[in-house]
Amino acid sequence: MKILALDSSSKALSVALVSDEQILGEITLNLKKNHSTTLLAAIDFLMAQSEMKPKDLDRIVVAQGPGSYTGLRLAATVGKTLAYTCAKEIVGVSSLLALASRVKTEHAFVIPVMDARRGNAYAAVYQNAQVIIEDQHCVFSDFLAKVTQKVSALDQVVFTGETENFTSQIRAAGFLDTQILTDSLAILPSAYEIAQLAILLKPEEAHGFAPHYLKKVEAEERWLETHEEAENAASGYVQRI
Repeated sequence: MKILALDSSSKALSVALVSDEQILGEITLNLKKNHSTTLLAAIDFLMAQSEMKPKDLDRIVVAQGPGSYTGLRLAATVGKTLAYTCAKEIVGVSSLLALASRVKTEHAFVIPVMDARRGNAYAAVYQNAQVIIEDQHCVFSDFLAKVTQKVSALDQVVFTGETENFTSQIRAAGFLDTQILTDSLAILPSAYEIAQLAILLKPEEAHGFAPHYLKKVEAEERWLETHEEAENAASGYVQRI
């Protein structure tokens, strides 16, 4: 199976091309740049170097969220456009699961974190790629309290991802410094890992593929503060691409 995998859900951008579970190439950029200027260029480069055309692909895999609204929309739009126009399969993978899957410590409770600003985060708990606490947008201090109640073996917890602004809270909750990954290679998303996770997943219908934001955009929240949401309204205009 030939897979093109995309992740632009955070500051980092990752694109990978995989054939029969073997990585042909991967590009990861950890730069504060607009992904719209680099995503297509990265795809073109990998496809050209591998001498492949879109018609040669079997499946498109996209980091479906949570994460940056703009980044999620970008990867979803590119992925579903390729899938629809080339009649290829499309599969979405949790951006948090993708981060957690990079931690190879067996039986560890892995907590992937994405900074949602103002003390908020996107976070979850996984163990051996299985959900222990589902992906959510949360006040991070409240989430840590939930973890200490749900997970008994706190010494087996590993934090990864965008933990920089939450280090003091993690320590205060009783976790050790050594449980917070800081190696930049280990905490960056990997499109190759996303492709591996998606191999056994069922594809979705391309036309209806949409990001999993887990939270309304700020403008919509402010609007809803003064307006009632119509019962027959669309399930969320931010999901329309």
